[in-house]
Amino acid sequence: MLLMERNMTTRYSPAFGFPQVQPLGAAEEPAIRIDSLSHYYLRRGDGQPEAVVALKDINLSIARSEFVAFVGPSGCGKTTLLNILGGLLDVQYGAGTIAGKAPRSGRRDIAYMFARDALLPWRTALENVMLGLESRNMKPEEMRARARHFLERVHIGDFCDAYPSQLSHGMRQRVALARTFALPSEVLLMDEPFAALDAHLRIEAGDLLLELWEQDKRTVVFVTHDLHEAIALADRVVVFAPRPGRVKTCIDIPFKRPRSVEKLQEDKEYHDLYRKLWREMAQ
Repeated sequence: MLLMERNMTTRYSPAFGFPQVQPLGAAEEPAIRIDSLSHYYLRRGDGQPEAVVALKDINLSIARSEFVAFVGPSGCGKTTLLNILGGLLDVQYGAGTIAGKAPRSGRRDIAYMFARDALLPWRTALENVMLGLESRNMKPEEMRARARHFLERVHIGDFCDAYPSQLSHGMRQRVALARTFALPSEVLLMDEPFAALDAHLRIEAGDLLLELWEQDKRTVVFVTHDLHEAIALADRVVVFAPRPGRVKTCIDIPFKRPRSVEKLQEDKEYHDLYRKLWREMAQ
């Protein structure tokens, strides 16, 4: 079972020092709630398998419609936590909910965008965006209309019939962004979706993401190594400590919305906040 249902207790392992979790309260349910979540991997070598603790005692609450960025050094468990929320990994210890339920694979109210565009080369841009909709019991004409709408919203509506090999890297990532937002999902999990883009395209993609997000204000959890990106996009930045991953601090972003990623870089407060985050990461 992934993150346990509300009002259930967790297992306890003195060997790893993971604390016992108390039952979740009955307060208004946030979009995501995590209580004392811990996770480890078994590293196999020539001898006995060795337990590597990836996450330890994570406590976090994310409100509905909040845009939260995860930052931290490589190997601190950011993607592991995202994979647990998305149902791609089971959690061994902890409790929590996402969109009011225990996370599991195949949930239709959760969408996941990976670092690679993962477009199917034999499908057109329109057909790639339709891919996730095909399991939603939608009529073909409704799927096509929704896919075309989101391709237009990321400004490549003229390329609906183009195949991935006919698109630039930035355009392929726009198709992946359209595919993610086309899913009628309450929570979007995004794992460094713009990491492979150059600096100019990355800023452009960030502005596109904000443009889409402003329309329906879904809950977004966004993993990134780019502090500029985290500040420009998020309502709050969660800084993870080195392995075993722990929440070191949470920093609210003071800039009003709507925002422009490009214009923010002219703001002195933006750069002051960058330096603050940098120091948190370096300590």
